[in-house]
Amino acid sequence: MKRIMLKVAYDGTNYHGWQIQPNGETIEGVLNRCLSELLQEKIEVIGASRTDSGVHARENIAVFDTESPIPPKKVANALNARLPDDIRIQDSEEVNADFHPRKCVSRKTYEYRIYNAPFSMPTERLYSYFTYVPLDIEKMREAAVYFIGTHDFKSFCSVDTQAESTVRQVDSIEVNKDGNLIAIRVSGRGFLYNMVRIMAGTLMEVGRGRLEPADIARILEAKDRTTAGPTAPACGLTLIKYEFL
Repeated sequence: MKRIMLKVAYDGTNYHGWQIQPNGETIEGVLNRCLSELLQEKIEVIGASRTDSGVHARENIAVFDTESPIPPKKVANALNARLPDDIRIQDSEEVNADFHPRKCVSRKTYEYRIYNAPFSMPTERLYSYFTYVPLDIEKMREAAVYFIGTHDFKSFCSVDTQAESTVRQVDSIEVNKDGNLIAIRVSGRGFLYNMVRIMAGTLMEVGRGRLEPADIARILEAKDRTTAGPTAPACGLTLIKYEFL
């Protein structure tokens, strides 16, 4: 028996998130099915990040156990031949038998993309959120600084969260603009349910002038979801990188 780690990239548009759901296709479900067919044994992957419905990933992590003689490095090519075009394995390798991606010290980097222009761009519609309301990028940058560090992010997570603690550490956050595209890139040791999307939605409220940058400190202190901005749509969010520290 050996444990293999996969680096998984996917377009989440047509999926009900990572985790298996009774009401639709998921990334985990497709991986389990295709791996089981490939290796001729029942496979159930363990994912590092359970991304939401419609969220994308350039690099998510999954592990599984197998008795197959296929060399671990060959699994990526063999599996890609069976996967749909919107899911691709970027690498596969053997790891220690006790390696668990959700029990390791790690850092995730997410990016939320906003297309800010008078009219939408069809080629960006699946991978960014469109708004025609002009956003003040400098105010968004000023506001973003308040997120850095260790805080109680109860105001910035779904009321349905089952986390034992809402304290999280944000290592860095950048707000960059390239033409009509604004990218909010945030790295941290872990994120709460909908946390990055609520952070993005709140920063857009700052950019629209509905909130001031310093209001972020007040919202953090309130520990009340109703004080923060809306949850930004899933299409703009991509898991960029997963690092083990």
